[in-house]
Amino acid sequence: MVPKQLSVQCGAGVLYPKTLKAKELNRVTEAGAQLNAQLEGWLSQAQSTLRPARAVIAPHAGYTYCGACAAHAYKQVDPTVTRRVFILGPSHHVPLSRCALSPAEVYRTPLYDLRIDQKIYADLWKTGMFERMTLPTDEEEHSIEMQLPFTAKAMESHKDEFSIVPVLVGALSESKEQEYGKILSKYLVDPANLFVISSDFCHWGQRFRYTYYDETQGEIYRSIEHLDKMGMGIIEQLDPISFSNYLKKYHNTICGRHPIGVLLNAVTELRKNGTDMSFSFLNYAQSSQCRNWQDSSVSYAAGALIVH
Repeated sequence: MVPKQLSVQCGAGVLYPKTLKAKELNRVTEAGAQLNAQLEGWLSQAQSTLRPARAVIAPHAGYTYCGACAAHAYKQVDPTVTRRVFILGPSHHVPLSRCALSPAEVYRTPLYDLRIDQKIYADLWKTGMFERMTLPTDEEEHSIEMQLPFTAKAMESHKDEFSIVPVLVGALSESKEQEYGKILSKYLVDPANLFVISSDFCHWGQRFRYTYYDETQGEIYRSIEHLDKMGMGIIEQLDPISFSNYLKKYHNTICGRHPIGVLLNAVTELRKNGTDMSFSFLNYAQSSQCRNWQDSSVSYAAGALIVH
């Protein structure tokens, strides 16, 4: 039996269950109002320079850390043309070698409910390339969840006119990234579709088991920024092979590397047919500035793909 909805926790508010007592409902209403004000504040500080975006890369950490950065991606969304939002997030909690679809039909957020497009899900299922997440897996995974309030806010003016297509992306081989890129390219070419690629960038520090440091760049956080921006520049070239080679060489801990790889392969497929696209990053941030080996940080980047 397919669950009718999914209720999970959100770092900046509660994605609430259906039945609530009055006191709990008041808390949800307050959390929703607070979240709405935060989102509006961050979006008001960003410029819509690449609107309408066909795809965005946005971070998925707690909004205290990455909300301002993520707003630069969502500011490029045009709700007047977008009718479907594909959200591709990496799997953090369960081993997954393919891509998986949600068992839910509705995601509830403090702003309003987001309906999952069951027709697109049925089409994807027919390819034989997708599996189903369990409900606990869906509830535990934050990479898709953290995109939901921003998606709801960006699409607010047309909230009854769009659906979402959440896809949990596993640890894909390069050939699988290519296969999924081909499958999804027919949706990427449609201007009514928006792709949200959920990814943080470098996770640096001993707790992440990653301490790459290029001393020529100065302090550690400068080295991290240089490493991230090298990868961001390669993503802007829209070349999946170069991106794979970069990851093999530096092992940068970009958690959404596979969703990014799928996007780059979808772009490559469309370029074969003459579709002209470009990608630009708009913002970069770090959770903190690492200066010694005891420090740690996570990097965030926001960017957008446009079709010319």
